[in-house]
Amino acid sequence: MLSINIKTVKLAGFILLTAISIVQTGCGSGTGAKKKQLIDFKPYNGINYSEVSRRQKNGLSFNEYGYQLEPQWKMKFVSDDSVSIFSPTKNAFINFPLTRGYDSIFNAARSWLKVQKITKDSLILEIIKQKGDSLDIKGTKVYMRFFADNYVKDVLHTDTSILRHPSRKDTLFIKALSAKANADYKKQFSARQVASLTSKSPQLHIHRRVTKATIENNFDPSDDYLDPTYDIVINKAYKDFYYSFTVYVDDKGGMHYGKPLIDLGISGPEFEQAYIHQSTAIMDSYLKFYLDVKPGSTLGIVHSSMISVHVEGKAAAAQ
Repeated sequence: MLSINIKTVKLAGFILLTAISIVQTGCGSGTGAKKKQLIDFKPYNGINYSEVSRRQKNGLSFNEYGYQLEPQWKMKFVSDDSVSIFSPTKNAFINFPLTRGYDSIFNAARSWLKVQKITKDSLILEIIKQKGDSLDIKGTKVYMRFFADNYVKDVLHTDTSILRHPSRKDTLFIKALSAKANADYKKQFSARQVASLTSKSPQLHIHRRVTKATIENNFDPSDDYLDPTYDIVINKAYKDFYYSFTVYVDDKGGMHYGKPLIDLGISGPEFEQAYIHQSTAIMDSYLKFYLDVKPGSTLGIVHSSMISVHVEGKAAAAQ
């Protein structure tokens, strides 16, 4: 996710210029120090760039927790103070203010980026993070690589969707993670295709929470697979209840109790033990009997993962 909260573009620009000037002051002064100029986007205005990869310094697009740096952006520089970025939800390009800073850093769509390389055929950006009132200009070592659409079509003779496929290195990494997770489900990691639940009884209803991709979250609903969450309602239960807890789902679809999702610290050890005992019993009875569970997978490789559930029991029949 690239989203960084800033009050206004003007404030962000001020913060950026202040941060860079401080760094430049500390790095040297006098006639030997070279003044870095604002980056000029004019030679590249009007070119449609599509992101084809987003990788860490080690070349991987996945980390050990299963988080995938997924290439998503399409962008076009309109001028030195405006950039157009594609919105998947609106199926259209939206213009955003562009604030330029020194050392090839700029802000657009609530994200700080540094130009590592730019030509009319390709573009490499590094993600920059804001820390308090300043920027970490050392960068995150996460790189977004773009190709111009015309270059992909006329020179590479391929399609952007093909270029976005995970690499062999990614596949080998996920295979190694999966082997560990399947040997011990507590070493699970987030599944790109999440573990899914299907009701086998009209008595039990399931709803999976889904995040809507918006400008505010940079069209990035990654939390949906990092923490897949299900609301479950059980009608004609033995009594009214409500429990929230995590569940390990192993590679065979088996369910194993994780931990409560509410703070039980102030309630005392007896209440905590009772909560865990009762919610475990709910999982071992209702959920295991009334659910079909399909394990999660990443790159087609099935592995152990974790889900969150909020289970409501209703003693009276639903009207």
